[in-house]
Amino acid sequence: MGTLREIWAFLRVRKKFWLAPIIIALLLLGVLIVFAGQAGVVSPFVYML
Repeated sequence: MGTLREIWAFLRVRKKFWLAPIIIALLLLGVLIVFAGQAGVVSPFVYML
């Protein structure tokens, strides 16, 4: 969680709030890739996307 706090502090101090949606999308994509690789149950639904 320290990394997320550091990123949030950077966005807040530098007024770069437009980067937040990009970072969130990349995090969600990373989570989807991790789940697709580990869970055999989720993979058929991932292929449908």
